[in-house]
Amino acid sequence: MLLLGIDTSGKTASAALFDTDTEIILASSVLYTQKTHSQVIMPMVKSVIGQTGHTFGDIDVFAAAAGPGSYTGLRIGAAAVKAMAFALDCKCCGVSTLSALAYSNIAYQGTICSVMRARADLVYAGIYKSDGYALTPLYESDNERLCSRDELAQLLAFNGEKTLLCGDGAADMFTDYRSPMLFIAPPHGRLQNAAGVCLAAAAAGQSGYISPDELEVMYLQQVKAEKDLEDKMKKPE
Repeated sequence: MLLLGIDTSGKTASAALFDTDTEIILASSVLYTQKTHSQVIMPMVKSVIGQTGHTFGDIDVFAAAAGPGSYTGLRIGAAAVKAMAFALDCKCCGVSTLSALAYSNIAYQGTICSVMRARADLVYAGIYKSDGYALTPLYESDNERLCSRDELAQLLAFNGEKTLLCGDGAADMFTDYRSPMLFIAPPHGRLQNAAGVCLAAAAAGQSGYISPDELEVMYLQQVKAEKDLEDKMKKPE
């Protein structure tokens, strides 16, 4: 089965093509860009598919990082996947950006913590156990959360195991909470990468594949417009 994954949830735009039968990433492209993801993601997708000798019609599943992440970026990625899946009558899959980051570092056996900057001193965080091939959430509920960096540091300390940090908030956590129990992923595994999206989508299996109209993004926090409206509604007349 051919699985096309894209990630537009952060500063990187990325696309990858994964053959689930051979477990080979056939092609992958990552660009750290200041441009709007809508300008770069589809040319990148076309290039990745073309380089392998395949066509859009060969793709079985389209997957996207569905959040958390940039509001605009997530919407662009979801729209691109929906459009391709609708046009080709294919299934699609939305995966957690945090789990995709961890899957980019799946070779590490132990605890992996994906941490992404949110706002102020808050971060998005997900903590997983890796056996080198698959991930298991450390917590049965609320494993992926919006929390302060101090709260996350306490969770990792209570876990009591060596932890690999990845995500755009990893360097700050590693520097500010110096500990012999914390390690940081190398540059190629630190930021969002569509290869991780592909691995997370493959792990979800058939039960995780949905119709394009079912694909939704997950923010883990209110977007600014929603928060502003809520604050306005709370104010006395």
